[in-house]
Amino acid sequence: MRIGFALPQMGPIATPKTVTQVAQKAEALGYDSLWVLDRLLYPVKPQTPYVGTPDGSLPDVYKRVLDPVETLTFAAAHTTRIALGTSVLDIPFYHPVVLARQLTTLDVLSGGRLRVGFGLGWSKDEFDAVGASARERGRRADEFIKVLKAIWTTDPVEFHGTYYHVPRSVIGLKPVQKPHPPIYLAAYAPAALKRAATLANGWLPVGVPVEGMAQMMTHLREMAKAAGRDPSTLELVVRANLHVTAQPLGADRWIFSGSLDQIKADVDRVRALGANEVFFDPTFSPDAQTAEAYLASMERIRRLV
Repeated sequence: MRIGFALPQMGPIATPKTVTQVAQKAEALGYDSLWVLDRLLYPVKPQTPYVGTPDGSLPDVYKRVLDPVETLTFAAAHTTRIALGTSVLDIPFYHPVVLARQLTTLDVLSGGRLRVGFGLGWSKDEFDAVGASARERGRRADEFIKVLKAIWTTDPVEFHGTYYHVPRSVIGLKPVQKPHPPIYLAAYAPAALKRAATLANGWLPVGVPVEGMAQMMTHLREMAKAAGRDPSTLELVVRANLHVTAQPLGADRWIFSGSLDQIKADVDRVRALGANEVFFDPTFSPDAQTAEAYLASMERIRRLV
């Protein structure tokens, strides 16, 4: 099972120095991957409550967020081996032709280290800011991924759909990875799970108990088989949002929260489930709120796993 870690992309510790330190330290410690997320706005009066807080307000670290693709490109320039992943890019924020060029450039400049995780977003404020339709985001996502694959795998490229049109054109810049960088989807609703089963290389859940992951992976593989795909090729890449406490938490705790022993038990159960990768994000953990503590958390988790 591969092990990854999130870059310090948000809040006061999101600086060039800390990003460089974490990227290089992760590589030295033998981590397999580095990850970033996508947060566009910190609405003062959010129209959509944030699920991670009791009152629905967003965490303060979301007030300052480095761009995900630019951050990975910066990390790529300071490392040589470690993979570079997005968890996740929100599809409604982007146009597939423009994003394809950005992601292809990152894959080329990094020597083929890109992994692309996509989601559909959840914030109405962010949808409003970019002029996106929450109602149509699922149908657009299906077409969005098909446009990316067309650009990455054909030349000349031509695509004509309901939402996106690419006139027959030469786009000679192609990813190093063939046929294209792996695509993972954060999916939970039935239609989104079907999208992952039919169009993606794997599933990228967060906050789902192990029992739920097992049931959903079974369903994903059944849908992949029904679509004529080899279900064994679907990867399970688990995002682990860390919340480390000095004392163990009760039975109602979130996965990857609690004492180090509890978190180790969660990792062992995910490994037994057959996960291909787990990557850890300590952004909201009480023990990782400074640059020094963030680096120490990375070392501690590497020893633990």
